[in-house]
Amino acid sequence: MRFAAGIDQYFDILRKAAPPPLSQLTVEQARAMYRFKSEKFGGPKVEVAEALDLACPGPRGPIGLRLYRPAAAAAPQPALIYLHGGGWTIGDLESHDHVCRALAIAAGFPVIAVDYRLAPEHPFPAGADDAVAATNWIAAHAADLGFDPARLAIGGDSAGGNLSAVVCLAARDAGGPTLRAQALIYPCVDCAPASADFPSRRTNAAVPPLTQDALDFFDDKYFPDKTRAVDWRASPLRTASHANLPPALILTAEYDVLRDEGHAYAAQLRASGVAVEERDYAGQIHGFIEFGGLLPDAGCAIADIAAFLRARLAG
Repeated sequence: MRFAAGIDQYFDILRKAAPPPLSQLTVEQARAMYRFKSEKFGGPKVEVAEALDLACPGPRGPIGLRLYRPAAAAAPQPALIYLHGGGWTIGDLESHDHVCRALAIAAGFPVIAVDYRLAPEHPFPAGADDAVAATNWIAAHAADLGFDPARLAIGGDSAGGNLSAVVCLAARDAGGPTLRAQALIYPCVDCAPASADFPSRRTNAAVPPLTQDALDFFDDKYFPDKTRAVDWRASPLRTASHANLPPALILTAEYDVLRDEGHAYAAQLRASGVAVEERDYAGQIHGFIEFGGLLPDAGCAIADIAAFLRARLAG
């Protein structure tokens, strides 16, 4: 394997730290390790004009939100709704604070992050239900938030990419809200047992940070009932139709277990008449967009996402 710039340094740090596999950690320990990784490798937090914590109603109580404004603006602006990664289990607003700040500055318009409920306390479909509820609320209150309701996009990484795809399907089937674009960053789009047949699930199963051990850890927490993993809200690749969905940008990484299902989702959208752009990052690993302090490609990915969103959300 020929890894991209900075990856060997990251692996050296892992070897010296010798963290235990996720399967040997409690959920609390795994969450703490994820937050530590974000702080260690995320790089400096870029300044935004405003980072405001909010909440909206959810199916089982309030859902936390964090609004990032890159600059003050009088006119309504486009906005990105962001759903963090972490296997539906260990991410939160803090773990992706670096990413959301960087996206807001690069795009030049607000990003609003969603703190959906996590497993195992709240297993499937709690995360999907919260993501849909939060998106509906944000769209309904867009004017109050300073957003243009006709120029909303959704995006997320890994599990957040999964939830972003689910939100787009749910919005289409419910007749709204209107989403102008979706940015799926190395998304998990197939949780069904047959996903093991994707070649990248085998060839990259030992590449940190999303090893087979980590996949099993997350699946066990999010899907205590394994039969539910074929539900379209878990496996959007397997939904009956992908027609009439927002234009998509799909980012994948060469040495990621999820690479092939990202390609498959792009192909499925394209075959259904959806405009799709793909970026496959050579030599990269899962989670690289979170390593802005170590990996040059993290900044490249932020720039690619921002350019896509600006083009799709232009007035």
